[in-house]
Amino acid sequence: MEDAIRAFMSFLDVERNASAETIRNYRSDLRQLTSFLAGTGHASRLIQVDHVTAEDIRAYLHQLDRKGEKASSLARKLAAVRSFYRFLLREGSVQKNPADDIRSPKLPKPLPRVLAKDDAGALMEFPEGRSSLSLRDRALLETLYSTGARVSEAVGINVGDLDEGEGLVRLRGKGRKERVIPIGDVATRAIRAYRQSLGSESLERHPAAPLFLNHRGGRLTTRSVARIVSRYSSRLAGGAVSPHALRHSYATHLLDEGADLRSIQEMLGHASLSTTQKYTHLAGDRLAAVYDHAHPRARSVTTALPRKDQKPS
Repeated sequence: MEDAIRAFMSFLDVERNASAETIRNYRSDLRQLTSFLAGTGHASRLIQVDHVTAEDIRAYLHQLDRKGEKASSLARKLAAVRSFYRFLLREGSVQKNPADDIRSPKLPKPLPRVLAKDDAGALMEFPEGRSSLSLRDRALLETLYSTGARVSEAVGINVGDLDEGEGLVRLRGKGRKERVIPIGDVATRAIRAYRQSLGSESLERHPAAPLFLNHRGGRLTTRSVARIVSRYSSRLAGGAVSPHALRHSYATHLLDEGADLRSIQEMLGHASLSTTQKYTHLAGDRLAAVYDHAHPRARSVTTALPRKDQKPS
């Protein structure tokens, strides 16, 4: 087996141009598997690559798990074994990859950073000046924070999707599912200022034309949005954030102000309530009214929505 590991390391180095750290980690992981197999009754010199079974690999990972190895470490070790046998399959040294049927451990997905409300407000103010690009960036940031839209949904907004009079916007989400959700007055004013900066032609554009344009007049891309958000948010004390952090902040701030979980689910476009439950556990009332009362950049109101733990006076 040691000869096969050496050949695999050479393959990673020469053909894959893998980093020295990757090669070092994979070598260590595969030798750890060899040591485990030797300790289970196989003599080290008799361990043949085509004799290793899925049960052997599961037992190896189970032992590591019992020793307290992190899920990320187990996933990497399994990836090393899987890649090793993929190489051996290509070389004709084995007939099957024993790691193919083994599921990787589920890794916890860390939630994006939540901006403090003051930081979110400051971020909206960072695009300065009256140029069309500055006004576009301001309108884009306001839209992301005001609607909780995914980046792909925000760049997919067309001129005809915005109903300023009703304070609503149509978003196209995953699986081409559409939803109409509230958008705050602050965001709609920013969008209006941006469109006015483009001239009268922009105000008369076809309803199917993109709302947010790049400097060449085409639809803004998700990658461009990520760069825009990163550029402005890098000025915050906590450093740059991803566009998804604005979506996460949107939901968290609504919940902080008493919005119910079902309404948040509908506005975020989550198919399952369990996806929304990563934010908190609340229940409650209607959609647009909740939004207007709860979101810090929606319409100005004089009464606040009572929190779950407050009794009406």
